[in-house]
Amino acid sequence: MKRIFRILSMVTAGLLLAAWGTWQLSRNASYQLYGGLTDRVDTAQPRVALTFDDGPTPGHTQAILDQLDALGVRATFFLVGDAMARHPELAAQIVRAGHQVGNHSRTHSRMVFMPAAQVREELDTTDRLIREAGYTDEILFRPPYGKKLLVLPWVLHQRGTRTITWDVEPESGSGAEPPADDIVERVLEQSRPGSIILMHVMFDSRATSLQAVPGIVAGLRERGFEFVTVSELLDD
Repeated sequence: MKRIFRILSMVTAGLLLAAWGTWQLSRNASYQLYGGLTDRVDTAQPRVALTFDDGPTPGHTQAILDQLDALGVRATFFLVGDAMARHPELAAQIVRAGHQVGNHSRTHSRMVFMPAAQVREELDTTDRLIREAGYTDEILFRPPYGKKLLVLPWVLHQRGTRTITWDVEPESGSGAEPPADDIVERVLEQSRPGSIILMHVMFDSRATSLQAVPGIVAGLRERGFEFVTVSELLDD
């Protein structure tokens, strides 16, 4: 009986360890099993990419576009297909403003255990909406919540689609939205040549992130950094 109990305990511990490892792998921002993933670019050039996830959403899209225009910054927007379908004029406005547009899935669902056919539909629909908005360059992909495992990376690899994550995530770690000054401080402390900075500004709950953008731009420029799109960073 004791021997059976020990075996069951070892099996349970092994399953728990495997589950923990799978979870960690699914959320790892710097590694995936198939294809290319970029969380930052290895470059000596003092260049960083400012990226915004989600949306487009009324009001918030115009607010960030006005900020970036005033600051003279080109950024990369990873947009959600369903949001673009609701607000195609906002997606087109981002493109006309000269920013890069990437794919952030159609529904912004966790795609860890999603079947391959559904993954393809999420990607294809969002790619089509990005093209309809007038964007003609390479479409990069960012997984919702940064989650990925076997099927999603495999489908992306088949399509030749590059996955982009981040190495600077200033809004995370506290549960509640940090104050704008804290967000600025985190970006200035963590950014280095080739960094990809993740921001969220498309919702009322992210008001301090929007407020932080001018301070981020000013602070990094004082340190000699230039702001480029993710594709321009990849070209380095």
